[in-house]
Order: sequence, then structure tokens, then C-alpha cells
Amino acid sequence: MTTTQAPLEPLSREELTKLATLAIEAKECAYCPYSNFRVGACVLLSTGTYHTGSNVEVASTPVGICAERCAIAPIVASLKRPEMPIIRAIAVSTDINPPSSPCGMCRQFINEFATTEDLPIYMLGKDGLAGDVVCMTIGELLPCSFGPRDMKRNDAGTSSSG
Repeated sequence: MTTTQAPLEPLSREELTKLATLAIEAKECAYCPYSNFRVGACVLLSTGTYHTGSNVEVASTPVGICAERCAIAPIVASLKRPEMPIIRAIAVSTDINPPSSPCGMCRQFINEFATTEDLPIYMLGKDGLAGDVVCMTIGELLPCSFGPRDMKRNDAGTSSSG
């Protein structure tokens, strides 16, 4: 993970409420006819904009996409480099308690675009903010991660990963 000079600004109660509400609403758009496991995600950027995504399953199981990647990929795909804004927080909503955390693939994907390992990820259970909410950082969810900083070290000839 790369690190920023300054820590992320804490979310206000209003920002957290909007982030959670949009993740819950995105869950309603999930296309999951095989597992019936609905997931919605919302990403808050440093620009103050919110981006949502929901999981999409297809009959060929590995071809589907998780809600977290569905929310982040359009942000990345729509910007010229190095215009990527800072991701301030992510919320993930499921229909279960305790809430589910992002899968390993999504953790790695989030790590790629996190500017600090302190990026908060709010995991919401079936009752949203009124129920179980777990908040962990990407650094806690993906300790000892491999990411962009490792590739930069390798490009400089100072490290090689196997």
C-alpha cells in the first residue's frame, strides 16, 4: 500500500449515514439468482462524491463481479492518470449478521487504490446502521499486503517478489 502524508479525515455522522444508506440501497440492485447473497457497496471519494455497486452473478460462477469492485472500477476507468481521487471510506452491506467482510479478491483490489492502510471499511449487517456494524481498515483486513509500492521497488531493482 502507498501512504499519504496526512491521515484520512474522519467521516462526519452525516457522511457515514449517507455512505451506509447508499450501500444498503445498492444491495437492492444485486443480481444474485444463484446464491441469493446480496451485497451492496458504496465508496466515498475525497471529492465528496459517492459511487455505488452491487454484486452481479452469472451462471459461469467466476465471471461475476463483487459489489466492491463494481463500485471502484468505474471510478478508475473514468479518470486519466494521475487524477485518481483519494478513497476516504467504503461501506459494504449484506443481509447477514454478523456482517460479511470483503472477499480476498476485493481486499486486494481495494488495496490497489487505497492511499493509506488506514482506509476504513464499514461492514453492515441486515439491520444497517441500527444493527451490527464492523469497521476495520484495509490494513487490518489485508495485513502484510502486496501492492503498488512493491512493484515500484521492483522497478527500481531494489526488491523482487516471488
